[in-house]
Amino acid sequence: MKKFEILPHIADFKIKSFGKTKEELFLNSLLAMIEGFKPEMEKPESKIERKVKIKSPDFAALLVDFLNEVLYLAQTEKAIFKNIKFEKFSETELKAQLFGQKVKRFNEDIKAVTYHNLDIHQKEDGSWEATVLFDI
Repeated sequence: MKKFEILPHIADFKIKSFGKTKEELFLNSLLAMIEGFKPEMEKPESKIERKVKIKSPDFAALLVDFLNEVLYLAQTEKAIFKNIKFEKFSETELKAQLFGQKVKRFNEDIKAVTYHNLDIHQKEDGSWEATVLFDI
């Protein structure tokens, strides 16, 4: 199963992510967002870990809030996060540790994760799919 695909969009950055589980869907959505930054990596790599705790009114908001929180951390820490260890994960709440590395710079700027045309659904085979639009 592919992790994500970048969808064409005139003015913004749009992704479709996939996952066998909800947790994998969140990770693959995060990896797709990182692709949008077009990061230039630091040499040698400098590792970074951060914790996040998010509570949202529903599952769709949880994905948007999670991505916006990681977006904030990426921009303020000048880092990308490529792995997640979930300590808690439910329809409306998550607690996780993010693992990543510092970057030299981002070659693209993502301003925010939006709700515009947001679509998250479970497919017939039980896997998950999300379409997310980022304001750039």
